[in-house]
Amino acid sequence: MASLAQQFTGLRCAPLSSTRFSKSKPFSHPNQTHKPTLLLPIVSAVAISNAKTKDRTELKKLFEDAYERCRTTPLEGVSFTLDDFNDALEKYDFNAEIGTKVKGTVFKIDANGALVDITAKSSAYLPVQEASIHRIKHVEEAGIVPGLKDEFVIIGENDVDDSLVLSLRSIQYELAWERCRQLQAEDVVIKGKVVAANKGGVVAVVEGLRGFVPFSQISTKSTAEELIERELPLKFVEVDEEQSRLVLSNRKAMADSQAQLGIGSVVIGTVQSLKPYGAFIDIGGINGLLHVSQISHDRVSDIATVLQPGDTLKVMILSHDRERGRVSLSTKKLEPTPGDMIRNPKLVFEKAEEMAQTFRQRIAQAEAMARADMLRFQPESGLTLSSDGILGPLASDLPAEGLDLTDVPPAEESGLPVA
Repeated sequence: MASLAQQFTGLRCAPLSSTRFSKSKPFSHPNQTHKPTLLLPIVSAVAISNAKTKDRTELKKLFEDAYERCRTTPLEGVSFTLDDFNDALEKYDFNAEIGTKVKGTVFKIDANGALVDITAKSSAYLPVQEASIHRIKHVEEAGIVPGLKDEFVIIGENDVDDSLVLSLRSIQYELAWERCRQLQAEDVVIKGKVVAANKGGVVAVVEGLRGFVPFSQISTKSTAEELIERELPLKFVEVDEEQSRLVLSNRKAMADSQAQLGIGSVVIGTVQSLKPYGAFIDIGGINGLLHVSQISHDRVSDIATVLQPGDTLKVMILSHDRERGRVSLSTKKLEPTPGDMIRNPKLVFEKAEEMAQTFRQRIAQAEAMARADMLRFQPESGLTLSSDGILGPLASDLPAEGLDLTDVPPAEESGLPVA
């Protein structure tokens, strides 16, 4: 914009007689011809003053118009509405109180923890000891890497830089207690690893929590030292998050497991140790004996050529002495053809349930034959045996000489002696 001096350049002053300064005539010599005098500085000053006044007036009117628009229609022409503004406030409104759960994104990790963006005034820090319910040396062991998005809980503030301290461990503890309460309500058997012992019992880790198993609730005769690092089947006795009490029982779990060990049932076990007379198999916390004579129909001269400690296999329950706590196992009964356990153990694993079903049918037939023999010699009992092996009232079509049992296989094939 051109300056006022530039605007008035070239303006010529009016004669003195036509101005307010012409009240008295100036002195002149008689012989001097009178010429009008130009007062350029004075006229220029007046013009500049008038221009400034006009500019001020226009500027004042501009501000008055703007004020009126702000007062009457403040959002006219603005695409960002008041609702958008409120939504933005809610989105970035941050509560930094201890115990508040926030969502964040990990953007950097170091040897001691991880930096997390939680859209606060400053970044937050996740110490490695708060990164997992389990003991870890580096956050990467818990799957915490840059880019990870998760929910954290605020547990404190760093006095040095006012950054917030976060935790995943606290949230995981809450979930672990909730899981334990659920498992207790469902009365299920779980596995716990023994990690420590004291004079009253052992400590087992379950769902990341340390539970106590009193010696009175341990069914095995092993010492506390022998139980360290072993996994035990357990059931919940007490789950009290407020008192931080988690009490477990191995006896209750074993009682349930033993109740499910029916003759002829197939279970998955792990080879624990080898002896000259057979292999001890862990089947859900119970040690069963797979005698060398029950490994295969073919003769096994060296068990180590067939089984090794740590091997997983399917075995069938042959017998279960609950009083003495002894379980007899067999893979021999699961062989589709004699010798498969030696030559093709994978086939035995695949066909285990099918072969066990055949074994159970033979057991049922043997029991039916035994009951039929009893009825043959006691017709006065008034009972008969149906084709399903169920005792019922004597039917009119029962032959006088008794049941025809020619199709029932010999009892010796069942693998069990008939009383």
